[in-house]
Amino acid sequence: MRILIVSGLSGSGKSIALHMLEDLDFYCIDNIPGALLGSMLSQLIESKDPTYENLALGIDARNKAADLNALPALFYSLRQQNISVDVIYLHADIDVLLKRYRETRRKHPLRAEGMSMNDAIERERELLGPISDSSDLVIDTTNTSVYELRELVRERVGRRHEDEISLLIESFGYKHGVPSDADFVFDVRCLPNPYWEPALRQLNGWDQAVIEFLEPNESVRTMTQDILNFLRHRIPEFVECRRNYMTVAIGCTGGQHRSVYVVEKITAALREEYRHIMSRHNELHRTEPPADE
Repeated sequence: MRILIVSGLSGSGKSIALHMLEDLDFYCIDNIPGALLGSMLSQLIESKDPTYENLALGIDARNKAADLNALPALFYSLRQQNISVDVIYLHADIDVLLKRYRETRRKHPLRAEGMSMNDAIERERELLGPISDSSDLVIDTTNTSVYELRELVRERVGRRHEDEISLLIESFGYKHGVPSDADFVFDVRCLPNPYWEPALRQLNGWDQAVIEFLEPNESVRTMTQDILNFLRHRIPEFVECRRNYMTVAIGCTGGQHRSVYVVEKITAALREEYRHIMSRHNELHRTEPPADE
């Protein structure tokens, strides 16, 4: 039996994630009362009904604080019984959450009379702290579209087998901020910058001309190999500790050239050793023109 616990801040995409899992043939139940979760799971596990072989449960902050605080112990107990439990937590920057609420005109589930939206979101973040702290996979949807979130859930969660780790290697630009969902962050801003070559400025690390600029450089090759060696040592440790997900972020100034190139090289090398791996480039989908790197 595989159990997915899906939680997160309202407006961060929890419902979208559950809908995607439903499309992947998970039996999905949303808004489970935390106090009933343990007894319900015990019944489903004992029933051995194949209907519930893949189960996804949505939990939000409309539970009592004491019930939410008790959930990490429940997850630990289930794992001690060799039951697969993955806790997925979604969040986004508060400015993005406020924008989404303005656009949908929905009421925040914790907002009471006289309470600001900011206070409601912070209260929700506080209540969900125990789930966030015990999560196996954190997904930051600040810059993620509905379609990108669905694909992330499909690839990282839905297609992961119980006996393998899911790896995400992502590029980013420091001028946009460091991804908050990364387990390891590497800075490649010390490498030669294609941005300062006028013919390469509008290209990115996927383009052959940029690859030919970076690939012969000794510092590029050395740093790429150093990162790869580090990950080859750390990934087995994650597996040994039953960590099912690892997210690695590699950043340059704008997230357009160097980090994209290094991410693709790292991903290609690790794909020979790990089946469940994907790359993601956080800045390439942005529509604004590239700023000075």
